[in-house]
Amino acid sequence: MNINIKRIISNRFFLLLLFLILGTYSICSGAQEFELSGLLRGNVREIELLLLSRLPRLISIIVTGASLSIAGLIMQTITSNRFVSPSTAGTNEWCRLGVMIAILFAGGENKQVKIIIAFIIAFAGSLLLIRLLQKLRVQNPIMIPLIGMMLGNVVSSITTFLANRYDMIQNMSSWLQGNFSLVVKGNYEMLFLGIPVLIIAYLYANQFTIAGMGEGFAISLGLNHKVVTMIGMGLVAFITTLVVVTIGSVPFVGLVVPNLIALYKGDNLKNTLFDTAVLGAIFLLICDIIGRSILAPYEVSISVVVSIVGSILFLILLLRKKG
Repeated sequence: MNINIKRIISNRFFLLLLFLILGTYSICSGAQEFELSGLLRGNVREIELLLLSRLPRLISIIVTGASLSIAGLIMQTITSNRFVSPSTAGTNEWCRLGVMIAILFAGGENKQVKIIIAFIIAFAGSLLLIRLLQKLRVQNPIMIPLIGMMLGNVVSSITTFLANRYDMIQNMSSWLQGNFSLVVKGNYEMLFLGIPVLIIAYLYANQFTIAGMGEGFAISLGLNHKVVTMIGMGLVAFITTLVVVTIGSVPFVGLVVPNLIALYKGDNLKNTLFDTAVLGAIFLLICDIIGRSILAPYEVSISVVVSIVGSILFLILLLRKKG
């Protein structure tokens, strides 16, 4: 079994083949019956279902999985810590606080306003974590995500307090659980803003790698460590904001996928960026198919499925490394 997994992950042809198979299956599965033969015959019902629901959902899953995986990879590279991701560094919690503030003080009906405010707060929170880690000079790799999660819990408590104070608990619960079931044409396109971010991540890949080797080493090579770190954390904050505002919170993707790629393909960011994005999309497609299948025609929230599958995979990775 391990050999098969290694062969699939380390071979781009197998990764892309698996991606195409899962993507096709995702389009064909759902509460409403959909047939590829009907689509090929030009059936109006199949075409409308594809364009209005199935294709937007598939695209949102792919972009979300790829973006969150890259965000996790950037964070892990900059901090030189394999346990760091948007879900363990508190970035998701800062985004939720930003969305809450946008709703309370800016109306919150406009997604652009939510994204701008949530991004500013998430970016500030990410820089605060980096500054805190620099001040504490943490050596134990386990302590970094623990500090991030503790800070995230404090921020989450503030968000919950505001939600209670202004009777927004029901709205807040929708951000806690990512959900692709409501994705239709017209309410997911904001995710496309994550594609330029992935391109920027590729262009800065070598700089992120050098920055992860330490400030002194980066400066000795003529790299502005603070600027590169800010760019990296800004990309992570923006990606996380897009996902939280559009889909909701989706944990573990940015933690598990980069670790799987690093295990089988190494940790060179520029060389593994494409594979990380594809495997992230595959991972989220598998979790989405599981969530749509186990209680069909009802759905299990994607965040629930990802949490279960992701935690099991991460435990296996930890045990494997320990062994």
